[in-house]
Amino acid sequence: MSDNTAAASPDEVEECRGVLRVYSDGSIVRSSQPSFSVPVHDDGSVLWKDVLFDSQHNLHLRLYKPASSSGKLPVFYYIHGGGFCIGSRTWPNCQNYCFRLASELQAVVVAPDYRLAPENRLPAAIEDGYKAVKWLQAQAVAENPDPWLTEVADFGRVFISGDSAGGNIAHDLAVRLGSADLAPAAVRGYVLLAPFFGGTVRTKSEAEGPKDAFLNLDLIDRFWRLSIPIGDTTDNPLVNPFGPRSPSLEPVDFRPMLVVVGGSDLLKDRAEDYAKRMKELGKKIEYVEFEGQQHGFFTIHPTSEPSNKLMLIIKRFILENSNS
Repeated sequence: MSDNTAAASPDEVEECRGVLRVYSDGSIVRSSQPSFSVPVHDDGSVLWKDVLFDSQHNLHLRLYKPASSSGKLPVFYYIHGGGFCIGSRTWPNCQNYCFRLASELQAVVVAPDYRLAPENRLPAAIEDGYKAVKWLQAQAVAENPDPWLTEVADFGRVFISGDSAGGNIAHDLAVRLGSADLAPAAVRGYVLLAPFFGGTVRTKSEAEGPKDAFLNLDLIDRFWRLSIPIGDTTDNPLVNPFGPRSPSLEPVDFRPMLVVVGGSDLLKDRAEDYAKRMKELGKKIEYVEFEGQQHGFFTIHPTSEPSNKLMLIIKRFILENSNS
C-alpha cells in the first residue's frame, strides 16, 4: 500500500539565472555561487577591502583604490545589478569591473550590497543605497576616520553610478538626495548604466526584443514579480519614474546625469524615454546609446571596444562635472 502521508515536494515556481529558486510553499533557495563564473583579475594595481555599513542588516560595501596615486581622488559609487533579486559586490564580474573603474578613472570606488528580493521587496534596496551614501558622509566627519579611505578620497567629488537595478537605485537616490546637504560630501553627478525601469505598457524594444537576449522579457517580468511590493504593479513610481502614479520630477534639483544603454538592450526604449523626458524638464542629461550592444555589455565584455569607449565617456563626465 502506498504511503499517502508523505508530503509532496514543493514545485519550483520561479528561477533566476540558476542562483535563486522560489518554491510553491514559499521557501527560497539561494546558491552561494555567482551566476557569472569568470576569473577575478586582481593584479595588485588596485587595493580593496570590505567594510560593514549597516549592522542591522549585515550589509557590507567593498572599497577600491589605485595602489599608487597622487592627490585626492573622486569617489565613484558602483551599485550592482541583478533585477533587485540577485547579484553581489563579491561576484567576479562586479569585482573585475570595479578594478577597471578604480584604475582607469583614478577614483575611489564604493560598491555596496543591498537587500535582495523576494525576501526584501522594494523599497528595501533603495533604502540601503541611501544608507551607503550616508555612510560616506559619516566617514568624512568621523573623529577617528579610516585613513585607508580618507587619505585619498575627495569627499567633495562624489559620483553615484548603478548598473541595471543599480541604475534604478541611482535614479531614486538622485530624487531623494536632490540638493540635500551631505556636507562635507557633495554628489556631483549620476551615471545610470542600462537602468532597470518598467511599466505596465510594453515598449517597442521590450515587445520586439529577441527571446534569447541576455536580459529577455521573461526574465524582466520575473524580476519585477519578485521585487515589487505584493499586490502592486510596475507602474509603482520606484519602477516607472514617469508612470501614471508618479509625482512630477520637475521640482527636483537633479545633479548632472549620464544615461547609457545598449542599442539591442530590451530596456533601451525606457532609458531613451527617461532621458528625453528629463531633458524636457530642463535637467542636465547626457544620453549615450551603443549600437548593437546587449544589456550589461560593459561587464560581460569589459575590454571590448564599446566598453573602452564607455570608460572614456564616464571619465570625461567626471572631469566636466567635478566642480559643478
